Amino acid sequence: MVNKRGGAEETVDSGGADSGPGRARHPVWWVLSAMLVAAAVALAVDRRHDLVLALHQIAVVRPAPLAVAALFEALSLTCLATLQWRLLKLGGARLRLALMGAMALAANAVAGTLPGGAAFAAAWLYGQLRRRGVSLALAGAALAVAGLMSATTLFLLLVVGVLASGRAGPSGLRTAVLWLTAVLVALAALAALLPRSAFVRRRAWRIWRRVGVRSRRLWNVEDGLYRLAREVREVRPGVRPWLPPLTLALGNWLLDAACLVACAWGLGVAVPWRGVLVAYSLTQMSGALRLTPGGLGIVETSLAALLVFYGLHADQAIAVTLLYRILSYWALQPIGWTSWLGLTFAARRRDARTVRERRARS
Repeated sequence: MVNKRGGAEETVDSGGADSGPGRARHPVWWVLSAMLVAAAVALAVDRRHDLVLALHQIAVVRPAPLAVAALFEALSLTCLATLQWRLLKLGGARLRLALMGAMALAANAVAGTLPGGAAFAAAWLYGQLRRRGVSLALAGAALAVAGLMSATTLFLLLVVGVLASGRAGPSGLRTAVLWLTAVLVALAALAALLPRSAFVRRRAWRIWRRVGVRSRRLWNVEDGLYRLAREVREVRPGVRPWLPPLTLALGNWLLDAACLVACAWGLGVAVPWRGVLVAYSLTQMSGALRLTPGGLGIVETSLAALLVFYGLHADQAIAVTLLYRILSYWALQPIGWTSWLGLTFAARRRDARTVRERRARS
Protein backbone atom coordinates (compact mmCIF):
# COMPACT_ATOMS: atom_id res chain seq x y z
CA MET A 1 0.00 0.00 0.00
CA VAL A 2 1.17 3.52 -0.70
CA ASN A 3 1.15 5.81 2.21
CA LYS A 4 0.65 9.53 1.98
CA ARG A 5 4.19 10.04 0.80
CA GLY A 6 4.53 7.20 -1.61
CA GLY A 7 5.91 4.22 0.25
CA ALA A 8 4.88 0.71 -0.67
CA GLU A 9 3.74 -0.58 2.70
CA GLU A 10 1.56 -3.58 2.07
CA THR A 11 1.07 -6.02 -0.76
CA VAL A 12 -1.48 -8.70 -1.37
CA ASP A 13 -1.08 -12.12 -2.89
CA SER A 14 -2.07 -12.69 -6.46
CA GLY A 15 -5.06 -14.80 -5.71
CA GLY A 16 -7.54 -12.18 -6.80
CA ALA A 17 -8.24 -8.58 -7.21
CA ASP A 18 -9.70 -8.25 -3.78
CA SER A 19 -8.19 -11.26 -2.20
CA GLY A 20 -8.40 -9.95 1.29
CA PRO A 21 -6.89 -7.44 3.59
CA GLY A 22 -3.58 -9.18 3.96
CA ARG A 23 -2.01 -10.54 7.08
CA ALA A 24 -3.38 -9.50 10.45
CA ARG A 25 -1.26 -7.40 12.75
CA HIS A 26 0.74 -9.19 15.39
CA PRO A 27 -0.65 -8.73 18.95
CA VAL A 28 2.59 -6.98 19.90
CA TRP A 29 1.76 -4.29 17.34
CA TRP A 30 -1.60 -3.64 19.01
CA VAL A 31 -0.02 -3.43 22.46
CA LEU A 32 2.71 -1.08 21.25
CA SER A 33 0.19 1.06 19.38
CA ALA A 34 -2.03 1.37 22.47
CA MET A 35 0.97 2.28 24.62
CA LEU A 36 2.07 5.00 22.20
CA VAL A 37 -1.41 6.51 22.00
CA ALA A 38 -1.70 6.46 25.81
CA ALA A 39 1.71 8.13 26.12
CA ALA A 40 0.68 10.84 23.62
CA VAL A 41 -2.55 11.48 25.55
CA ALA A 42 -0.66 11.66 28.85
CA LEU A 43 1.81 14.12 27.31
CA ALA A 44 -1.04 16.26 25.99
CA VAL A 45 -2.62 16.36 29.46
CA ASP A 46 0.71 17.26 31.01
CA ARG A 47 1.24 20.08 28.48
CA ARG A 48 -2.39 21.21 28.47
CA HIS A 49 -1.43 24.83 29.20
CA ASP A 50 0.77 24.96 26.09
CA LEU A 51 -1.95 23.16 24.15
CA VAL A 52 -4.51 25.83 25.09
CA LEU A 53 -2.11 28.59 24.02
CA ALA A 54 -1.49 26.75 20.75
CA LEU A 55 -5.22 26.52 20.01
CA HIS A 56 -5.57 30.27 20.62
CA GLN A 57 -2.79 30.89 18.08
CA ILE A 58 -4.45 28.62 15.49
CA ALA A 59 -7.75 30.48 15.96
CA VAL A 60 -6.16 33.70 14.67
CA VAL A 61 -4.07 32.23 11.85
CA ARG A 62 -3.77 34.55 8.87
CA PRO A 63 -5.90 33.45 5.87
CA ALA A 64 -3.38 34.20 3.09
CA PRO A 65 -0.53 32.02 4.45
CA LEU A 66 -3.10 29.35 5.29
CA ALA A 67 -4.24 29.31 1.66
CA VAL A 68 -0.60 29.07 0.53
CA ALA A 69 -0.02 26.13 2.90
CA ALA A 70 -3.12 24.38 1.53
CA LEU A 71 -1.87 24.99 -2.02
CA PHE A 72 1.52 23.47 -1.19
CA GLU A 73 -0.19 20.40 0.26
CA ALA A 74 -2.40 20.02 -2.82
CA LEU A 75 0.66 20.25 -5.09
CA SER A 76 2.47 17.71 -2.90
CA LEU A 77 -0.37 15.22 -3.32
CA THR A 78 -0.41 15.93 -7.05
CA CYS A 79 3.27 14.98 -7.22
CA LEU A 80 2.53 11.76 -5.34
CA ALA A 81 -0.31 10.75 -7.66
CA THR A 82 1.70 11.73 -10.74
CA LEU A 83 4.66 9.66 -9.52
CA GLN A 84 2.51 6.53 -9.23
CA TRP A 85 0.69 7.28 -12.50
CA ARG A 86 3.92 7.83 -14.42
CA LEU A 87 5.50 4.58 -13.19
CA LEU A 88 2.36 2.63 -14.13
CA LYS A 89 2.39 4.36 -17.52
CA LEU A 90 6.04 3.35 -18.03
CA GLY A 91 4.91 -0.25 -17.49
CA GLY A 92 2.23 0.03 -20.16
CA ALA A 93 -0.84 0.86 -18.03
CA ARG A 94 -3.32 3.39 -19.37
CA LEU A 95 -4.98 5.33 -16.57
CA ARG A 96 -6.17 8.90 -16.26
CA LEU A 97 -4.12 11.01 -13.86
CA ALA A 98 -7.27 12.29 -12.11
CA LEU A 99 -8.38 8.70 -11.49
CA MET A 100 -4.98 7.78 -10.03
CA GLY A 101 -5.18 10.81 -7.76
CA ALA A 102 -8.62 9.80 -6.50
CA MET A 103 -7.43 6.24 -5.85
CA ALA A 104 -4.34 7.46 -3.99
CA LEU A 105 -6.45 9.76 -1.80
CA ALA A 106 -8.93 6.99 -1.07
CA ALA A 107 -6.28 4.41 -0.19
CA ASN A 108 -4.52 6.94 2.00
CA ALA A 109 -7.73 7.67 3.91
CA VAL A 110 -8.37 3.99 4.60
CA ALA A 111 -4.77 3.36 5.64
CA GLY A 112 -4.68 6.42 7.87
CA THR A 113 -7.99 5.88 9.67
CA LEU A 114 -8.44 2.19 10.45
CA PRO A 115 -6.20 0.14 12.77
CA GLY A 116 -4.17 -2.02 10.42
CA GLY A 117 -5.84 -0.09 7.61
CA ALA A 118 -2.81 -0.26 5.29
CA ALA A 119 -3.60 -3.91 4.51
CA PHE A 120 -7.26 -3.14 3.75
CA ALA A 121 -6.21 -0.17 1.61
CA ALA A 122 -3.70 -2.33 -0.28
CA ALA A 123 -6.29 -4.95 -1.18
CA TRP A 124 -8.73 -2.24 -2.29
CA LEU A 125 -6.15 -0.35 -4.36
CA TYR A 126 -4.86 -3.44 -6.13
CA GLY A 127 -8.44 -4.46 -6.85
CA GLN A 128 -9.21 -1.08 -8.39
CA LEU A 129 -6.09 -1.21 -10.55
CA ARG A 130 -6.79 -4.76 -11.66
CA ARG A 131 -10.34 -3.84 -12.70
CA ARG A 132 -8.78 -1.27 -14.99
CA GLY A 133 -6.49 -3.74 -16.70
CA VAL A 134 -3.35 -3.28 -14.59
CA SER A 135 -1.75 -6.59 -13.69
CA LEU A 136 -1.05 -7.29 -10.04
CA ALA A 137 2.66 -7.72 -10.81
CA LEU A 138 2.92 -4.34 -12.55
CA ALA A 139 0.94 -2.59 -9.81
CA GLY A 140 3.16 -4.08 -7.11
CA ALA A 141 6.33 -3.20 -9.02
CA ALA A 142 5.28 0.39 -9.74
CA LEU A 143 4.25 1.06 -6.16
CA ALA A 144 7.41 -0.62 -4.85
CA VAL A 145 9.57 1.61 -7.07
CA ALA A 146 7.55 4.65 -5.94
CA GLY A 147 8.22 3.67 -2.34
CA LEU A 148 11.94 3.20 -3.01
CA MET A 149 12.18 6.59 -4.69
CA SER A 150 10.29 8.26 -1.85
CA ALA A 151 12.52 6.65 0.78
CA THR A 152 15.66 7.65 -1.12
CA THR A 153 14.65 11.28 -1.57
CA LEU A 154 13.48 11.57 2.05
CA PHE A 155 16.86 10.30 3.25
CA LEU A 156 18.50 12.81 0.90
CA LEU A 157 16.51 15.60 2.57
CA LEU A 158 17.67 14.36 5.96
CA VAL A 159 21.32 14.44 4.83
CA VAL A 160 20.93 17.97 3.44
CA GLY A 161 19.19 19.05 6.65
CA VAL A 162 21.91 17.58 8.85
CA LEU A 163 24.63 19.31 6.83
CA ALA A 164 22.73 22.61 6.93
CA SER A 165 22.10 22.44 10.68
CA GLY A 166 25.79 22.02 11.51
CA ARG A 167 26.30 21.17 15.17
CA ALA A 168 22.83 22.39 16.14
CA GLY A 169 21.15 19.02 15.81
CA PRO A 170 20.63 16.26 18.37
CA SER A 171 23.84 14.85 19.78
CA GLY A 172 25.35 12.21 17.52
CA LEU A 173 22.73 12.63 14.75
CA ARG A 174 25.13 14.28 12.32
CA THR A 175 27.77 11.58 12.80
CA ALA A 176 25.24 8.75 12.53
CA VAL A 177 23.64 10.11 9.35
CA LEU A 178 26.98 10.75 7.64
CA TRP A 179 28.27 7.27 8.52
CA LEU A 180 25.02 5.72 7.28
CA THR A 181 25.32 7.71 4.06
CA ALA A 182 28.86 6.47 3.53
CA VAL A 183 27.77 2.86 4.11
CA LEU A 184 24.84 3.16 1.70
CA VAL A 185 27.01 4.73 -0.99
CA ALA A 186 29.57 1.94 -0.57
CA LEU A 187 26.86 -0.72 -0.80
CA ALA A 188 25.38 0.91 -3.91
CA ALA A 189 28.81 1.02 -5.54
CA LEU A 190 29.39 -2.62 -4.61
CA ALA A 191 26.01 -3.60 -6.02
CA ALA A 192 26.87 -1.81 -9.26
CA LEU A 193 30.29 -3.43 -9.62
CA LEU A 194 29.63 -7.01 -8.53
CA PRO A 195 27.11 -7.89 -11.28
CA ARG A 196 29.91 -7.46 -13.82
CA SER A 197 31.26 -10.77 -12.58
CA ALA A 198 29.56 -13.70 -14.30
CA PHE A 199 30.08 -15.88 -11.22
CA VAL A 200 28.41 -13.33 -8.93
CA ARG A 201 25.49 -12.93 -11.35
CA ARG A 202 24.86 -16.67 -11.44
CA ARG A 203 25.03 -17.07 -7.66
CA ALA A 204 22.79 -14.06 -7.01
CA TRP A 205 20.28 -15.27 -9.57
CA ARG A 206 20.10 -18.75 -8.01
CA ILE A 207 19.61 -17.34 -4.52
CA TRP A 208 16.91 -14.95 -5.69
CA ARG A 209 15.01 -17.66 -7.57
CA ARG A 210 15.10 -19.94 -4.53
CA VAL A 211 13.65 -17.18 -2.36
CA GLY A 212 11.08 -16.35 -5.02
CA VAL A 213 9.90 -19.96 -5.29
CA ARG A 214 9.20 -19.99 -1.53
CA SER A 215 7.47 -16.59 -1.51
CA ARG A 216 4.78 -15.91 -4.11
CA ARG A 217 4.75 -12.26 -3.04
CA LEU A 218 8.46 -11.79 -3.82
CA TRP A 219 8.00 -13.69 -7.06
CA ASN A 220 5.21 -11.29 -8.10
CA VAL A 221 7.30 -8.23 -7.24
CA GLU A 222 10.31 -9.61 -9.12
CA ASP A 223 8.16 -10.39 -12.15
CA GLY A 224 6.61 -6.93 -12.06
CA LEU A 225 9.98 -5.18 -11.72
CA TYR A 226 11.31 -7.16 -14.67
CA ARG A 227 8.31 -6.21 -16.80
CA LEU A 228 8.54 -2.56 -15.78
CA ALA A 229 12.27 -2.39 -16.56
CA ARG A 230 11.72 -4.14 -19.91
CA GLU A 231 8.96 -1.71 -20.91
CA VAL A 232 11.15 1.27 -20.01
CA ARG A 233 14.14 -0.09 -21.97
CA GLU A 234 11.94 -0.60 -25.05
CA VAL A 235 10.56 2.94 -24.90
CA ARG A 236 13.73 4.80 -23.88
CA PRO A 237 16.83 3.01 -22.57
CA GLY A 238 19.18 4.46 -19.99
CA VAL A 239 18.66 6.48 -16.83
CA ARG A 240 16.64 9.37 -18.28
CA PRO A 241 13.16 7.73 -18.00
CA TRP A 242 13.65 7.37 -14.24
CA LEU A 243 14.60 11.01 -13.62
CA PRO A 244 11.06 12.52 -13.87
CA PRO A 245 9.61 10.04 -11.31
CA LEU A 246 12.57 10.69 -9.01
CA THR A 247 12.00 14.43 -9.34
CA LEU A 248 8.32 13.96 -8.52
CA ALA A 249 9.24 11.96 -5.40
CA LEU A 250 11.53 14.76 -4.24
CA GLY A 251 8.93 17.40 -5.10
CA ASN A 252 6.37 15.52 -3.04
CA TRP A 253 8.51 15.88 0.10
CA LEU A 254 9.67 19.44 -0.59
CA LEU A 255 6.14 20.73 -1.15
CA ASP A 256 4.89 19.00 1.99
CA ALA A 257 7.78 20.56 3.95
CA ALA A 258 6.83 23.92 2.38
CA CYS A 259 3.33 23.40 3.80
CA LEU A 260 4.88 23.08 7.26
CA VAL A 261 6.90 26.29 6.74
CA ALA A 262 3.79 28.12 5.49
CA CYS A 263 1.92 27.01 8.62
CA ALA A 264 4.62 28.63 10.76
CA TRP A 265 4.41 31.76 8.60
CA GLY A 266 0.63 31.93 9.04
CA LEU A 267 1.00 31.70 12.81
CA GLY A 268 3.68 34.40 12.92
CA VAL A 269 6.27 31.91 14.20
CA ALA A 270 9.91 32.32 13.22
CA VAL A 271 10.93 29.27 11.21
CA PRO A 272 13.98 27.43 12.65
CA TRP A 273 15.62 27.23 9.23
CA ARG A 274 18.72 25.37 10.39
CA GLY A 275 16.67 22.52 11.76
CA VAL A 276 13.40 22.45 9.85
CA LEU A 277 14.52 19.83 7.31
CA VAL A 278 15.88 17.54 10.02
CA ALA A 279 12.72 17.88 12.10
CA TYR A 280 10.52 17.25 9.07
CA SER A 281 12.50 14.28 7.74
CA LEU A 282 12.79 12.49 11.08
CA THR A 283 9.08 13.02 11.71
CA GLN A 284 8.13 11.54 8.34
CA MET A 285 10.37 8.55 8.99
CA SER A 286 8.77 7.90 12.37
CA GLY A 287 5.27 8.27 10.90
CA ALA A 288 6.11 5.83 8.09
CA LEU A 289 6.46 3.04 10.67
CA ARG A 290 2.63 3.00 10.96
CA LEU A 291 2.73 2.10 14.64
CA THR A 292 -0.59 3.94 14.98
CA PRO A 293 -3.25 4.72 12.33
CA GLY A 294 -1.99 7.69 10.35
CA GLY A 295 0.93 8.05 12.77
CA LEU A 296 -1.46 9.62 15.28
CA GLY A 297 0.37 10.71 18.39
CA ILE A 298 3.77 9.79 16.95
CA VAL A 299 3.93 12.48 14.27
CA GLU A 300 2.54 15.18 16.55
CA THR A 301 4.82 14.35 19.46
CA SER A 302 8.01 13.91 17.44
CA LEU A 303 7.53 17.02 15.27
CA ALA A 304 6.64 19.27 18.20
CA ALA A 305 9.57 17.94 20.28
CA LEU A 306 12.05 18.47 17.44
CA LEU A 307 10.80 21.99 16.76
CA VAL A 308 11.24 22.80 20.45
CA PHE A 309 14.75 21.33 20.27
CA TYR A 310 15.56 23.72 17.42
CA GLY A 311 14.41 26.81 19.28
CA LEU A 312 10.63 27.21 19.25
CA HIS A 313 8.62 27.67 22.43
CA ALA A 314 6.45 24.69 23.33
CA ASP A 315 3.16 26.46 22.53
CA GLN A 316 4.54 27.65 19.17
CA ALA A 317 5.79 24.19 18.25
CA ILE A 318 2.45 22.61 19.16
CA ALA A 319 0.52 25.24 17.18
CA VAL A 320 2.64 24.74 14.05
CA THR A 321 2.39 20.96 14.37
CA LEU A 322 -1.38 20.92 14.85
CA LEU A 323 -2.04 23.30 11.96
CA TYR A 324 0.24 21.27 9.69
CA ARG A 325 -1.52 18.05 10.68
CA ILE A 326 -4.93 19.59 10.05
CA LEU A 327 -3.94 20.41 6.48
CA SER A 328 -1.84 17.33 5.71
CA TYR A 329 -3.92 14.68 7.49
CA TRP A 330 -7.31 15.59 8.92
CA ALA A 331 -8.56 17.67 5.98
CA LEU A 332 -7.68 14.83 3.61
CA GLN A 333 -9.70 12.17 5.42
CA PRO A 334 -13.21 13.26 4.31
CA ILE A 335 -11.93 13.89 0.78
CA GLY A 336 -10.30 10.47 0.67
CA TRP A 337 -13.31 8.63 2.07
CA THR A 338 -15.59 10.42 -0.41
CA SER A 339 -13.30 9.22 -3.21
CA TRP A 340 -13.34 5.71 -1.75
CA LEU A 341 -17.12 5.59 -1.66
CA GLY A 342 -17.45 6.94 -5.18
CA LEU A 343 -14.90 4.56 -6.68
CA THR A 344 -16.16 1.54 -4.75
CA PHE A 345 -19.81 2.02 -5.69
CA ALA A 346 -18.89 2.81 -9.30
CA ALA A 347 -16.87 -0.43 -9.48
CA ARG A 348 -19.75 -2.44 -8.03
CA ARG A 349 -22.22 -0.95 -10.51
CA ARG A 350 -19.81 -1.73 -13.34
CA ASP A 351 -19.38 -5.32 -12.13
CA ALA A 352 -23.15 -5.76 -11.80
CA ARG A 353 -23.68 -4.40 -15.32
CA THR A 354 -21.06 -6.80 -16.67
CA VAL A 355 -22.79 -9.75 -14.99
CA ARG A 356 -26.17 -8.73 -16.46
CA GLU A 357 -24.67 -8.42 -19.94
CA ARG A 358 -23.09 -11.87 -19.68
CA ARG A 359 -26.39 -13.38 -18.57
CA ALA A 360 -28.20 -11.65 -21.43
CA ARG A 361 -25.76 -13.09 -23.97
CA SER A 362 -25.96 -16.64 -22.56
